[in-house]
Formats: sequence, C-alpha cells, structure tokens
Amino acid sequence: MVNKVILLGRVGKDPEVRHLDSNSSVANFTLATNEYYVKDGARVEQTEWHNIVAWQSSAKYVEDYVRKGMLLYVEGRLRTRSWDDKDGNKRYTTEILSNSIFILTPKSNSQNSASQPAAVPEPESTSIGSATPADDLPF
Repeated sequence: MVNKVILLGRVGKDPEVRHLDSNSSVANFTLATNEYYVKDGARVEQTEWHNIVAWQSSAKYVEDYVRKGMLLYVEGRLRTRSWDDKDGNKRYTTEILSNSIFILTPKSNSQNSASQPAAVPEPESTSIGSATPADDLPF
C-alpha cells in the first residue's frame, strides 16, 4: 500500500510550533494549493487548504525559516484523526505528516534570506515509536 502526498503551495499563516515535554517539537501550518478550470468560458480558481504537521528537525526548520506566503514543496503522508468535542460530537481532521519540506521562494523574497538552507529532510519516521526500515517494505 502507498500513502504519499506531494503538494506545491503557499503557506497560509505563520507556523505554530510547540515544544513538548518529551524534548520533541511539532510545527503546524496550513498550505494552500490552487486548481484552475474553465466553466462557461471563464477561468475559475479553486483553492484547497491542507493542514501540515512537521516533527523534530523539520519542526525546527519550519520554526526558523517558514513564513506566511512562502512557496513550499511538501512531501508526506495522509493521516486522519478523530476526537470528541466538548458537546460529545465526533470530529475528524485530515492532515499531512511531512517527510520533507523544500522552500521554493527565492531568497531575495524571503525574510530570513541570509542563512536559509535549501531544504531539510525529515527523519526516517515522523511518528514516535513506529519506524519502518526501508528494506522492510512489502513489495
């Protein structure tokens, strides 16, 4: 089975980074992707919003370099979570757990252009305690 997402889009707002008690960091931000089509002779733009989650070294990278409006290339996998809200209703969210993030905004347009690296790969596994070695794939 394959669970892979590749997105090219713009950051919707500055990332929110939390530093957890277990010496872990997690960054959350939204990414907007656009799709265009023609309807009744007019070009229509449809924007889709994606929730991105980055852990550990990628969270630090996001905290240091990613800002609202930047163009990013994001690879990751889909994850759907559920919880019960304060009224007891079941709620769901779908998010992308990032494996790698590449900033595509030219350095001259970025706020931290002096020391911005090109990209940072995510560690082998972004989920705590569930590493799958590359040679242990089912195909």
